[in-house]
Amino acid sequence: MTVPPQNAPTPPGWYPDPAGSGQLRWWDGTAWTGNASGAPTSGQQGAAPHPGGPYAAGPYGSPPPAGGPYGSGPYGGGPYSSPPPAGRPYAGGQPGAGQFGAMPPAQYPGVVRPAPRPQISASTPVYNPFIWLVTLLPLITVIILLAWNPVVHVRYVGTRRVPTLDPTSLFSVPYFLLVASGWVIYGISVFFAYLDSQKLQRDGVVRPFHWAWAFLGAGVYVVGRSVIVNKVAPQRGLGPVWAFIAVTALALIVGAIKFGMVLSSIAASLPT
Repeated sequence: MTVPPQNAPTPPGWYPDPAGSGQLRWWDGTAWTGNASGAPTSGQQGAAPHPGGPYAAGPYGSPPPAGGPYGSGPYGGGPYSSPPPAGRPYAGGQPGAGQFGAMPPAQYPGVVRPAPRPQISASTPVYNPFIWLVTLLPLITVIILLAWNPVVHVRYVGTRRVPTLDPTSLFSVPYFLLVASGWVIYGISVFFAYLDSQKLQRDGVVRPFHWAWAFLGAGVYVVGRSVIVNKVAPQRGLGPVWAFIAVTALALIVGAIKFGMVLSSIAASLPT
């Protein structure tokens, strides 16, 4: 045992009560405090006094046992002299292995995935009039666009004869029909998407593509619906996608032609 220097202060800790109460009392490094513990002391009396510390005088007169206030060993020599059970309070995985037996296994629900959609029979139809109406209704807009042949006129305004486009040459009856038809087709497409979704449920398709996606556009519903139908009916159900692509391509071509015609009419109306 290494004896501390004569003038070295005793570190704070629990030591036998110098009053002889048989309890442990807290030494704060400079003086005894009022905090006492009910644990019995295990120091030996009669040893050489410990100069400069709490045992320099008194009935015990001995330094604290080596290893700490609880005696020798990693856990002292008092009521905690024996090491705790191996592992944690629930160590071992069996009742009795620790202070409280086995810890119940942690439960983590994880990601809840929906059950896969069952496939439908090959005889079940995957197309109905509602999905074809949703897909082909934009053709009405293309037809109206073909009938719109704007002829741009230039008016000269003011005393300085400033050339200005005549708005009445653009905003003709076909133009207003074109704008109105777009909104009407939008609303009808949402309604037909709802009817199509209900029809798929009756035909046995589990969790079909929700009809409300049609509010984002007919193309969104057509593509989503076709993907799900193709999963439950392999190698079928993609017809509306190809039809919608063809209608969209036709609308872009016709729109580009009409836009070119408007630009040509404007250029021809301007004075050279």
